[in-house]
Amino acid sequence: PTGSRLRWIVALVLTLGACGGDDSAQPRATSTSAGPVATTTTTSGTASIPDLDIQGHRGARGLKPENTLPAFEAALDLGVSTLELDLHFTADGQVVVWHDAAIDKEKCRLVPDAPAGVPDPDDVLAPEEDLLIAALDRAQLESYRCDRNPSTAKYPDQSNDPTPLAGDDYRIVTLGELFDFVAQYAEASDKTADQRATAASVAFNIETKRKPDRPETIGDGFDGTTAGPFEFAILQAVTARSLTDRVVIQSFDHRSLWAIHAENAAIRLAALSVRQSVDHADLAARGASIWSPNLDAVNRDSVDQAQTAGLEVMPWTVNDPSDMTRLIALGVDGLITDRPDLLLDLLGDPPG
Repeated sequence: PTGSRLRWIVALVLTLGACGGDDSAQPRATSTSAGPVATTTTTSGTASIPDLDIQGHRGARGLKPENTLPAFEAALDLGVSTLELDLHFTADGQVVVWHDAAIDKEKCRLVPDAPAGVPDPDDVLAPEEDLLIAALDRAQLESYRCDRNPSTAKYPDQSNDPTPLAGDDYRIVTLGELFDFVAQYAEASDKTADQRATAASVAFNIETKRKPDRPETIGDGFDGTTAGPFEFAILQAVTARSLTDRVVIQSFDHRSLWAIHAENAAIRLAALSVRQSVDHADLAARGASIWSPNLDAVNRDSVDQAQTAGLEVMPWTVNDPSDMTRLIALGVDGLITDRPDLLLDLLGDPPG
């Protein structure tokens, strides 16, 4: 680690020790693999720990409805280094930013002036298959506003108030629209110089939502080996805007990653996992640059094994400051969080 980062980690370890923490929280050497991550600063300009990739999960899901332009604006306002998001594929071949396979009434509503024939998620008789993203075309998706909080208990600070730049645009947008919005943010006169600089360099961690056991989720005829129309459409959106060096593509379906790697080896890949027992060397050999495990799968040994194999370690989804502290002390390379505000507050005020 850099000197300032090492001092920060040592302070964490000493704090954990004073609180009775176990020896699993030891400073670790971080991966040396290259990436688009820069030192992060808070909106007040206070420097945080260098080299830690602060990823806003679905934008900033703890603050704004997930995967919407206001959520991404909130994350950029805070100063994240990466925007994390999910991708699906419409019936007419558009890549859209959304997590769920189907429109969910807990998150989305139909606008009052929607054209006839667009299924209403609030209609208990609407078949779920009709609400699949893969069954809807781009024009139909324009009739939904995804500004509902699915759990006020889980996301008590989530608000759907308008933001200065995105306003109340809670549509499901295309990947291209998101890229263009971030470029617009980088030129916005009502943002600070630091915020504009964040948008001009921010990375994008984009997830293909393929599911091996549910091919209809994407529904493009993917054969499990060669890139399908979904992967090609993603690559087209990335390369058309010259964003190859700012994009990481992640997936739980590693077949999608290897298919992308065969088409464009320049794009960095992140292998998502839930279980701790993964073959890190095999992931690296196949083309992955990052191992992205569930936060509960991360310990001293797994971090060491992954980084020895040349992988960065990027746990998800880390919302509790105590978990943030523990994982940083283990030497992870970044954190994916619904609450980048809490993480930046923690980093701006290191212990000790």
